[in-house]
Amino acid sequence: MACAVVVLFTLFILSATVKILREYERAVVFTLGRFQEVKGPGLVLLLPFIQEMVRVDLRIQVIEIPSQDVISHDNVSMKVDAVLYFNVVDPERAIIKVQHFMPATNMLAQTTLRAVLGQHELDEMLSERKKLSVDVQSILDSQTEAWGIKVSNVEIRTVELTENMVRAIAKQAEAERDRRAKIIHAEAEFQASQTLVNAARILSSVPAAMQLRYLQTLTEIGAEQNSTIVFPMPIDIMKPFLEILDKAGKPATANGVLHGAAANGFPLTT
Repeated sequence: MACAVVVLFTLFILSATVKILREYERAVVFTLGRFQEVKGPGLVLLLPFIQEMVRVDLRIQVIEIPSQDVISHDNVSMKVDAVLYFNVVDPERAIIKVQHFMPATNMLAQTTLRAVLGQHELDEMLSERKKLSVDVQSILDSQTEAWGIKVSNVEIRTVELTENMVRAIAKQAEAERDRRAKIIHAEAEFQASQTLVNAARILSSVPAAMQLRYLQTLTEIGAEQNSTIVFPMPIDIMKPFLEILDKAGKPATANGVLHGAAANGFPLTT
């Protein structure tokens, strides 16, 4: 029995004296309750019953911020949740300056998230989520610096709205699309009318171009199998033929009309 007691006591002393820390761990050592130093990683030797240590993990910690009730600057109620990434950069301050730094950081993140989002309107929360995440991260990082904690990132995951607000946003988006469609249609009508005005100016400045356009229209109509179409003949097209008749010494009007007038006794003058 005595040997067994000695062996157990020896094992207890060894377990209290010899500590092995992993690469990502540090030991905050206290001697008689007073801070002495930060040790690790590797083998750490302690004086039993005199010294004690607290392990600190230096890896990045991930905390899910639970859904928070937020009222935006334009009085819209919603639920917002986020993810917080941080790590301990100063083990001494993380143990001495704050009690249980992980829940303390979590609670601070919740209050900061509500405070920052409450200063912005709903449209900003939906369209500038990355900017708001950066604002929350910078505020948290400045407040946790005294605790030896570095907040590396904050990601706003979900912005949950009420059903009434979702329907209102859908109606607003539909009205915006209708407005853009009407504007695009009006701009197209304006461009088409402007093009027609420019074409009319060009055709009016060159009479030959108007005649060519007239003949082209006749050709297009003749190519279609339609009913009989009465198409007026512009006097501008007939004018060259009338001038040729005047030069040849013939009357400018139709022969049938002139002979009919002469037969009825009306005098003809040139």
